Amino acid sequence: MSIVLVGVNHKTAPVEVRELLAFSEEACAEGLRALVDGEVVSEGLIVSTCNRVEILTATTSGRIKESRERITNFVSQSRSLPHDLFRDHSYSHIDDQAVRHIFRVASSLDSMVVGEPQVLGQVRQAYSVALEAGTAGRVLNRLIHQAFRVAKRVRTETGIAANAVSISYMAVELGKKIFGSLKGQSVLLVGAGEMAELSARHLINAGVSRVLIANRTEESSERLAKEFGGEAVNFERLADYLPDADIVVCSTGAGEYVVTANMARKALNRRRNRPAFFIDISVPRNLDPAIGDLPNAFVFDIDDLESVISSNIREREREAERAELIVDSEVMQFQQSLRVMEIGPSLGALRQKLQDLARSEMIRQRNRLGHLTPEQESAIEALLLSTVNKISHPLIDRMRRSFDGGDNESIQAWREVFDLED
Repeated sequence: MSIVLVGVNHKTAPVEVRELLAFSEEACAEGLRALVDGEVVSEGLIVSTCNRVEILTATTSGRIKESRERITNFVSQSRSLPHDLFRDHSYSHIDDQAVRHIFRVASSLDSMVVGEPQVLGQVRQAYSVALEAGTAGRVLNRLIHQAFRVAKRVRTETGIAANAVSISYMAVELGKKIFGSLKGQSVLLVGAGEMAELSARHLINAGVSRVLIANRTEESSERLAKEFGGEAVNFERLADYLPDADIVVCSTGAGEYVVTANMARKALNRRRNRPAFFIDISVPRNLDPAIGDLPNAFVFDIDDLESVISSNIREREREAERAELIVDSEVMQFQQSLRVMEIGPSLGALRQKLQDLARSEMIRQRNRLGHLTPEQESAIEALLLSTVNKISHPLIDRMRRSFDGGDNESIQAWREVFDLED
């Protein structure tokens, strides 16, 4: 069994490409059922966030090339994109490198902001979707659970999570550069999810005086408004509240522009030359990029935030070097466990075959032993099985060492000799 990962992230693809590749939770479940065919791809999982779209699979050994091609075709067809668009921006990792990559992703070593905690929850959610879709089997179950353990080790054994920094935090830092100070400023949050909540926390800590929250689901905006002492406003009347906002933070799951250039133009006219700061942390983007061409409008999308890296980030990068050592050791442990998992059925089959031979020989020779009590028969059978186990132990140990050493030809030879073909 091989592990194959194919994907794009913020390093290989700009936001305008990533937003075309993004999967909703429902699309992930449907797509996984189409991707996993039980022949080339036996297990599958999709991680789709604002910064990455990655397909992780367990693949039949010897069919890695077919698996990569199947994944590429699947993404292109399911997202209705030209075949070369995904291929030109994507990367692929096989076996050890795939394991190392998913460990680094879960540990936030591959994130735009190293050490941010959200990505682990996103991997957990992707795993839950795969379980629900029935596409996570014994290999991915073992791999993802070990990824969770690696992430925990990295957080507890290094300082990578120290000095809280996130995309929301960087958005606030940008606002400070534009306004000098956020004290007394008004903010409009479009969306009431996790990213909006994080933004609200940072903005309130930075001193904003008024928080307006607009969301299609009124209960969510009212909950957030109550928690932060803000004001829930009607999402359908979003244009009416734009002139009141010095800062607009947009974080929704909409597939279209929630704030258009025309809406922003009218709002800026009513603000009478006072600047407005628009932050789009949605994928697909929810703010029309053309807003950035308007006078007194400052627009930043999720890719722009990458340029705001503080000393906290640099400190995390230093801690990341320690975290990489943890990842390397865990990769070796996983591959060892995977080898044991793969050879386990063969070793079990060999033990069973030798024991069955001993039992059948006892049955064949039974009449020559004369009358035996049940206790005597049990004792003879136990003696036979004990002898078989002692004789087979060096053989099984040699098979295990061949497997641990990656000697695939010897492994196949053992299986053929004892007729242990899969």
